[in-house]
Amino acid sequence: MALDKMRNIGIMAHIDAGKTTTTERILFYTGKIHKIGEIDDGQATMDWMAQEQERGITICSAATTTYWRDHQINIIDTPGHVDFTAEVERSLRVLDGAVAVICAVDGVQPQTETVWKQADEFNVPRLAFMNKMDRIGADFFGSMNDVHEKFGVDCLALQIPIGEGQDFEGVIDLLKMKELRFEGDEGEIVKESDIDPSRKAQADEWHEKLVEMVAGADDSLMELYLDGKEITIDQLKKAIRTGTINRAYVPFIMGSARHNQGVQPLIDAVVDYLPCPTDVPPAKGIKVKKDSEENVEVPCDATKMPLGLVFKIQYDREMGPLCYVRMYSGKIQAGTQIFNMNKKKRERVNRILRMHADKSEAMDSLSAGDIAVFIGLKLAQTGDTIGSEAFNVLLEQPKFPEPVISVALEPESMSEKDKMNETLKILSCEDPTFSYHEDAETGQLIISGMGELHLDVLVTRMRDDFGVKCNVGAPQVTYRESVSSTAEVSEEFSRVLAGKENTAGLKIKVSQCETGSGNIYSITCKTANIPEEIIQAINSGFASAFNSGIKYGYPCTDVKVEVTDIVYNELTSTTFAFEACAAQVFDKACNAANPVILEPVMNVDISCPKEFVGPASSQLSQRGGNIMGQDSKVSGEVIHATAPMANMFGFTTNLRSATQGRASFSMEFSHFQLKAGGLNNY
Repeated sequence: MALDKMRNIGIMAHIDAGKTTTTERILFYTGKIHKIGEIDDGQATMDWMAQEQERGITICSAATTTYWRDHQINIIDTPGHVDFTAEVERSLRVLDGAVAVICAVDGVQPQTETVWKQADEFNVPRLAFMNKMDRIGADFFGSMNDVHEKFGVDCLALQIPIGEGQDFEGVIDLLKMKELRFEGDEGEIVKESDIDPSRKAQADEWHEKLVEMVAGADDSLMELYLDGKEITIDQLKKAIRTGTINRAYVPFIMGSARHNQGVQPLIDAVVDYLPCPTDVPPAKGIKVKKDSEENVEVPCDATKMPLGLVFKIQYDREMGPLCYVRMYSGKIQAGTQIFNMNKKKRERVNRILRMHADKSEAMDSLSAGDIAVFIGLKLAQTGDTIGSEAFNVLLEQPKFPEPVISVALEPESMSEKDKMNETLKILSCEDPTFSYHEDAETGQLIISGMGELHLDVLVTRMRDDFGVKCNVGAPQVTYRESVSSTAEVSEEFSRVLAGKENTAGLKIKVSQCETGSGNIYSITCKTANIPEEIIQAINSGFASAFNSGIKYGYPCTDVKVEVTDIVYNELTSTTFAFEACAAQVFDKACNAANPVILEPVMNVDISCPKEFVGPASSQLSQRGGNIMGQDSKVSGEVIHATAPMANMFGFTTNLRSATQGRASFSMEFSHFQLKAGGLNNY
C-alpha cells in the first residue's frame, strides 16, 4: 500500500463518550465485520477481553486494520478511564492522527481534557466526532464552543445538525451543501437531498464561516475569497487537509454512533483530512556513537535502513509476547534477525501478524509507516527501538505516569508462589504503569498501579486468565520520599573480602529540586582517568538508592544528586566498592538534608445535579479536599477539586449516599506534596 493511501489513527475520548461504538460502526461500514456488536451485550469486536465484556469498558487499546476508498486505515481504539491512561499515551506516541469523540450532551468531560493534552504533547492532528446527537439535551454548537473555550482551538464545523436531541434526523454537509440522512436497517444507505428552504439561511451562514476560516489559514484561497471568486469543493478539501495537519483548526463531524447515523462521513473525513505517514514531521531519534550522541531525523521511507518502535506488549498463551511495532523507516521481513538498540541484543522475528482485535492474519514483511505485531521477540519491552546494527538510532521512549496506589498480594499456598511471580512478570511487561516489589521489612509482595479499578482488573486477570489463586489486602497509598534542604557529604568505603582490599570514595551534594521534576543525577567532577565500569557502578548504585528511599523505603522523587569528587585507586578500587559507597553516601547525605515524606494528590471532578452541589462539596471537604472551581453543564454541575489520595478510598459510597446516587466522580493523579504533619504523623 502506497504511503499516501495509509492512515494511522486513534479513537480517543472520555469514558462512555462512544469510542468503541464508533469504531464498531467504522468496521461495519468498511466491510471489515458483517454484524454490529454492542458493548452492552459484551459483543463489541474491539472489546475482546473477558474483563472488558463483563465491565462494559475498554481496558487495553486494541488495533485493527480496515479499508475505505482504496485507503488502508490502521485504527487503535483506546480506553477512556483515567486508570488506563498509559494505553492512550503509548498509542498516541505512534499515531499520525486521532479522532476525538465528544459527547454532544456533556461537551468536554474531565478525561477528554487529559487525552487532548496528551495529543497536544505529541502534536497529533485530530478531527472531532460529536456523538450522541439524538440524546435529550444534545447541543452541537454549545459543545463545539466548549471545546473552543477549554482548549483554545478554532473549531471548523463541516456539518450542522438537522434537529437536535429527539428531533435529530440528519446533517447538512457544508461542503456539498446537501442534506444527508442515514436510512436502512443499519444506517448503511446515505441519502442526499437538497437543503430545505427553512434551513437554507442557517446553512449559508455556516458555509460562509467555513470558507472564511479555511481561507484565513491558506494564502491562495484568501486571494480568491477577497476577490469574490468561487472556491471549488476540491480546493476547500485540499486546504482543510493542510489546515488540519498543521493544527490550524479542528474539523467537526457529528452523528449518533449507537443509532448508526453520521459514521460514513466520519470515515470520509479520516481519509480526506487526517495525515498519511509522510505528512507528519519525521520521527526524532538519537544516533548513538562510541563517545557521543547526535540528534537525527528519521524520514518515513521503506527503502532506507529499518527502524521501528515497540509501543505495546501483550501476552498470548499460545504465541507468547505479542510486540506491537510501528515502523518508522525501512522494512523488516518475517524470519529475519533484528537488533534491539536498548538491550544491545539480536533477536529473530519469527512471524509478523496484522491484528484485528484478538484475531490475526500473517504478513510477509512490515514496511515504514505501517503497524503490526511481531512474534518471537523475548527481550523486547515497551519503548524499545528495533532495527539494524548498522543504523544505531534510539527513538524517543514513551513516558508513563508513576503508580499511586498499592495493595498487598499473597498466594493462597506456597505452591502458587512461583506461578504468581511469573504472572506478575508478564503483567508488568504488558503494562508500564503496573509494578511489584517485595517489602524488605514485612516480606509482603506489594503491587502498585494507577487506581483501584486498575488493580482490580489486574488481580481479576491473574485469577481468571492465568489461574493464580491469591488473596488481596486493603489498598495502600504509594508515598514518596524527598529532601527539604541541601547537604554536602563525603564517604569512604574500605573492606577486605577474600583477602583483597576493596576501596572507594565519593563526595556528593544533595538538594531539593522543583516539584514534579523527578530525580536529577549528574557527575560534575572530572572522570577522564576513571574506567567506564566504575562510572557504571556509581550510576547503578545511585539508581538503586533512589528506588530504596531514605527512611521508609519509599522511592525518592524531586531529589538532585551531584557527584562532586570520586576517589579512585587503580590498585584497590572495585565496582562492588563504588556501588556500596554510592548507597552509603546517598543515605548519609539525604538524612542530613532534612528528609520529608510526600503523598499523592489527585485532581477530582464531581458531576452532580445543581441541588446536590452542597452535599457533594461537603463530602469532599471532610476528606481534606480543596474546591478549585465549578462549571455548569446541560447535564448538571461539575465541581473541580484536589484531594489527598489517602483520603479518597470509599468515597464513591459516601458520595452516592449524600446525593441519592445521582453524583459520579473521576480522579487522576496530579502531583506529590508534603504530607500533612510530616514524618511524625506517618
